[in-house]
Amino acid sequence: MSKDAKTGKKLSPVEADDLIAILKDRFEKNMDRHKGLKWADVRARLDAAPEKLWPLSEMERTDGEPDVVGFDKKTGEYIFFDCSPESPKGRRSVCYDTAALESRKEHKPAHSAVGMAAEMGISILNEEQYRELQKLGKFDAKTSSWIETPADIRERGGALFCDWRYGHVFTYHNGAESYYAARGFRGSLRV
Repeated sequence: MSKDAKTGKKLSPVEADDLIAILKDRFEKNMDRHKGLKWADVRARLDAAPEKLWPLSEMERTDGEPDVVGFDKKTGEYIFFDCSPESPKGRRSVCYDTAALESRKEHKPAHSAVGMAAEMGISILNEEQYRELQKLGKFDAKTSSWIETPADIRERGGALFCDWRYGHVFTYHNGAESYYAARGFRGSLRV
């Protein structure tokens, strides 16, 4: 069984095989996202780091459609991003972080983006990563996604999100406690 070091959660051998088959299929259907990379090398890395299967399964379970978007030559890690066309359905209607969630007196959302990402063992995309993702396709044409927010903005009660409109990436701000049915978050994982 594959066990995630952070959460202690495991995939059964069948679940691991099913996930790897999904990832391989997506990788092969979207070669433009990872030019020059080979599935055999990604698979070898996944086999060497089985604890990364749980976070990838959580990305998949919440409709993120994780795929390889890069390779870090310094660390030897493959970089996965959520590549679903719209903000992942299983991660919408969440405020930004735990402090924002706790600040709401009424009509609290079920979770926060930062809290959910931590539970999943992934990181929320930052603005630079979000812009890199948009070079691989057009994402969030109807939805938006929270992004990692600088501390000075967060300390003032705000949080940032991005979307794709009018042929451009836009970065906006909102109160961190806000949540919308069309806003979720996209994550990344290094394997």
